[in-house]
Amino acid sequence: MAPSPEDQLARVLADTTELVAAVRDDQWDAPTPCTDWSVRQLVAHMVAGNQMFAEVVNRRQPAGIPGPPPVESLGSDPAAAYRDAADAVLAAFRRPGVREQQVTVPFGTVPGIVALHLRITEILTHGWDLARATGQAVHFPDAMSEQALEFTRSKLSAIPPDRSPFGPPQEVADDTPAIDRLAACLGRRP
Repeated sequence: MAPSPEDQLARVLADTTELVAAVRDDQWDAPTPCTDWSVRQLVAHMVAGNQMFAEVVNRRQPAGIPGPPPVESLGSDPAAAYRDAADAVLAAFRRPGVREQQVTVPFGTVPGIVALHLRITEILTHGWDLARATGQAVHFPDAMSEQALEFTRSKLSAIPPDRSPFGPPQEVADDTPAIDRLAACLGRRP
């Protein structure tokens, strides 16, 4: 049986928690595939994104597109900040009925299941960004990356180009690993 979307979220959060924990002290100011963001800014964005999704799924605040929050929000232990935010977003999506509820995210109001897939896709993509920036390998399941790629392709056409936070899709070979094709679809150069 295929893992549930909630189990997929748990897996990608666990994998990215390991990536964040493995960032060396001398890598926090390194550039990332996210133009103009350092590793520290990328992780701060990932923390803020997890916190925002946890809040909107729990109906606590309206969503806004999180830009790079102040890096001070990571405190003295960025790995702990990421782990705490990951735990919060996973707990929010595991609540009964979330898949069916309407959730307001930066791109509009969507069913909870769509918000869940948005979160998985963003974490996969930023996990890829973080791994590239810090020289780490990604170990995301190929089937999960493939599913996120299909989801992304189906949703990108609904985002007006002037509101898209992504760069233009990049060309890659069909036999490129799914995580690299996902990154390329969202404007990264694998």
